[in-house]
Amino acid sequence: MKKSELLEHAKPFYEDEQLLELEHAIDIASKAHRGQKRKSGEPYITHPLSVASILVDWGMDIDTVLAGVLHDTVEDTDVTLEKLETLFGKDVAFLVDGVTKVSQARAGMQDLTEYLPQTKDNLSKLLIAIGHDVRVIIIKLADRLHNLQTLQYMPKTKQLKIARESLEVFAPMADRLGMGRVRMQIEELAFSYLNPAEFQKLQNLMRKRLGKSTRKLGGVRNEVEKALTTQHIKHEINGRVKSIYSLHKKLLKGERTIDDIYDLMALRVIVENKEDCYRVLGVLHTLYQPMIARIKDYISVPKPNGYQSLHTTVITPSKQIVEFQIRTYEMHEYAERGLAASFHYHEQKTSKDYTKSRASSVLPSHMQWITQLQEIATKLRGGEEIPKSQLTVDLFGNRIFVYSPKGDIYNLPEGAYPLDFAYLVHSDIGKHAYGFRVNGIIHSFEKPLQNGDVVEVITRKTSLPKATWQELVVTTHARTKLRAQLRKTGAIESISHAAGIVREKTRRKRASSD
Repeated sequence: MKKSELLEHAKPFYEDEQLLELEHAIDIASKAHRGQKRKSGEPYITHPLSVASILVDWGMDIDTVLAGVLHDTVEDTDVTLEKLETLFGKDVAFLVDGVTKVSQARAGMQDLTEYLPQTKDNLSKLLIAIGHDVRVIIIKLADRLHNLQTLQYMPKTKQLKIARESLEVFAPMADRLGMGRVRMQIEELAFSYLNPAEFQKLQNLMRKRLGKSTRKLGGVRNEVEKALTTQHIKHEINGRVKSIYSLHKKLLKGERTIDDIYDLMALRVIVENKEDCYRVLGVLHTLYQPMIARIKDYISVPKPNGYQSLHTTVITPSKQIVEFQIRTYEMHEYAERGLAASFHYHEQKTSKDYTKSRASSVLPSHMQWITQLQEIATKLRGGEEIPKSQLTVDLFGNRIFVYSPKGDIYNLPEGAYPLDFAYLVHSDIGKHAYGFRVNGIIHSFEKPLQNGDVVEVITRKTSLPKATWQELVVTTHARTKLRAQLRKTGAIESISHAAGIVREKTRRKRASSD
């Protein structure tokens, strides 16, 4: 990537004043990185320019693109944050500082698979960087994607290390941000280095299968096109091919072969509004026999990362099994670019109240975990001990949505219990929880919640928390509140005392037997 290429690429998307800023940033970065080379032998500046180009593709605002150009200057050159702030403003300097802190935090890790640094100071830096402005992580994703695209120039050991970290850390992070296309790109590239033989084998299998599927799907597509046109439903139909890594994960589940997987290629129908999505579903089920168990309504109940779509699998008269995905153009844009779609340059051009604070603090409900990071970072800096295992569950595990009877939405980690929900609503509700109804049915304390559950907490003022509840919560928030309540009632201390007596008796018994 050269200066002229990046400017030409960005030209259709940004105003003239913004393009002048971009040109200035390129000149500053080029001068700062002069003489530095990448492993490929190319000038180092090709990397930040490529990162910025990726950010343009994702439709990010101009400040993020500028920070992409400058993201390595503070860490790798003599350029200071103060200079960047003077030249490009506080926002750009803040983003570059955030990217630098994430890099420093990652450098402090001994075990990259957990994406958690070994020191509280480094962890605080990481959490604060993400919590203050999610665009920091979006820049890091662009940075990682380009590094993977040029990974062939790195030594073998470095390739494996970067690929493993990418698969176990950055791909899930992209997924959490709803950036489906980016997640798939990272997974494919990383998997091709971690297991090249399996990657090649599955790629060859896919090629053979797709040749047949494409021909068969052509007839189905024509039938659907005709039916939707007859119903006056404006639409667009295209194909979706399953990624190699997704296929690999599916084949790992049980005794399955590629012939057992129906969705190697799916047809995607994109329409103008939500009502048309359901109209299309009706048309498909009129044309073909639906497989009832494989109908998924992710529009009414989105996936934890915000993904929305209708999925249905049908059997044609010729016994061909075909999967369809139905969504609006807006849903499709989100499915492809996720949270990055929220920062689209068009919003900056047309909305007067577009500000950094609006972009970074007003997040969809399924992104609540981002704003919670700052709270955890503050606790860590204050000296509060938060076990690493709990952080992993809370921040980097899969998420579910559950609802209150009034329809309020709550974001919890997969595997969360009813008590986690109760304490998330309010610590007093958790404290006095007597029972639970989930979807109108009495629900056990020990049974985890599922995505889309409607949870009602039954409380009694006489009901108080029990020490055994510590085994029935997984979130840091619930555990912290519960332990504080148990300490207040003396329950934890009494348990510790009883355990001490048992340990002392055991010690004496061993001593006497000796």
